[in-house]
Amino acid sequence: MNVFGRVHLGYVVVETERFADWRRFGRDAIGMHLDDALPDVMRFRLDDNPCRFLLQRGPAEDVTALGWQVDSHGVFDEILARVTGHGVPVTEGTAEQAGLRGVERLVRFPGPNGLTQELFTRARNGVGPLDMAVRGGFVTGEAGIGHVAVTSTKPHRMRGYYDTVFDARLSDYIDETISGLKFKIRFLRVNQRHHSIAIAAVNRLPINPIRTRVQHVNVQVADLDDMTASYQRVTDQGFRMALAVGQHTNDRELSYYAVTPSGFEWEVGWNPIVVDEKTWEPTTYQGISIWGHTRQGQTIIDKLGQFKTAAHSLLHREDTVPALAGAGIPD
Repeated sequence: MNVFGRVHLGYVVVETERFADWRRFGRDAIGMHLDDALPDVMRFRLDDNPCRFLLQRGPAEDVTALGWQVDSHGVFDEILARVTGHGVPVTEGTAEQAGLRGVERLVRFPGPNGLTQELFTRARNGVGPLDMAVRGGFVTGEAGIGHVAVTSTKPHRMRGYYDTVFDARLSDYIDETISGLKFKIRFLRVNQRHHSIAIAAVNRLPINPIRTRVQHVNVQVADLDDMTASYQRVTDQGFRMALAVGQHTNDRELSYYAVTPSGFEWEVGWNPIVVDEKTWEPTTYQGISIWGHTRQGQTIIDKLGQFKTAAHSLLHREDTVPALAGAGIPD
């Protein structure tokens, strides 16, 4: 069974000690619905699902897991068979874990770069009406909640992993120079959304300049006015802007990037293209932006920190879950 088109990014799990800052960032700046009724747990909603972002107390200041919703028990069983068939351990989610995520039939298994992958079949309905500053709503549904971008020293192995597990397809590449380093970025889709996973790697150098497992998380708003209003709220709330408003070359999404309280970036986008599987052909673009996306407020200290992280990554062995990465996919 090919599972492409039957898999959707359902939620993201974050470990943080900065609950007060995340409350302002998620609710007051980005405009999501906040649920903070439970101790040491904060949840954000984008739609009827009870949890799209789960924040749990801990020191990582990072994304720790990605939750993937599948369309049926048959798809669930197929993916589970792929993972266990390659000898990779799978853990049944506890009733408490499933309850926090608001999902049914939850399993967890290792993913590349230390990102736990979680699989579930359906989400329960959220309790109560949404209270969001985003009046037009977020775009979720069949396309999932958005995408995540990760950096890797072994991008072909990471791409092989998502191909093995989810039958991911390559949408395109972007070549870009960031802070003096040349990157190649691979964009993978698992449904109609242009990409659910983006993998960035420094060309020909086994270094990773990003501290966090995820470089950025993306959410999509339905109305342009909501994107511009959230940009203003982020600024008014005093959060740092990483990239000003601009438009991407490949998926044509109009967006900006803010820096979260945990240090990874958060992209709010509007109106990306939807892939037509009958006509789509991967290509390579030069640069991430047609216009805009100018870097905001990066200091010499920030750049030195990135170089320090890159140097440290030479001593760190990146976990690629080799059993599921296959032989890798040649570029």
